[in-house]
Amino acid sequence: MRMPRALFVLTVAAAVAACSNPGLRDLEPPGPGPDEFSVLPVKPLTQPQDYAFLPAPTPGGANLTDPNPNADAVAALGGNAAALNPNTAVPSSDAALVTASSRYGVSPDARQVVEADDAAFRKRRGRWTGLRLFPVDRYGQVYEKQSIDPFAETEAARRAGIETPSSPPGE
Repeated sequence: MRMPRALFVLTVAAAVAACSNPGLRDLEPPGPGPDEFSVLPVKPLTQPQDYAFLPAPTPGGANLTDPNPNADAVAALGGNAAALNPNTAVPSSDAALVTASSRYGVSPDARQVVEADDAAFRKRRGRWTGLRLFPVDRYGQVYEKQSIDPFAETEAARRAGIETPSSPPGE
């Protein structure tokens, strides 16, 4: 009589554990320690060259010491950080690229369409991936058929006579 009861308790525990939906990527801190991503270092304070030309303060706006990792990364890689501003016009050097890429028209709601299509795909593909006893990478499970094996692609390119850089060893 004890074995069926224990089996019933384990089945109920597994069913309750499978009901949670942490999303595709379960990014939880591993313990109760500090979250290193909540501390943002600010840039050092600097004295302006001329106090007469300081911009007017804007409540809720950014200041010069606020971190801007995207702009900092673009500048570190030799790009123009001002290009990240969505109100910036397309530079004339990119006009041909914009013309060629928009020759069939541009859908103003492309992001919303892609987001809705992806949500429907994840709902279809991820229907049974939530039934797990232990935490797993659900992102890898849902998009497994769409992923590319880099080692197989490298070998195929080499067989086709394409020179490829050396790859790290396979798993």
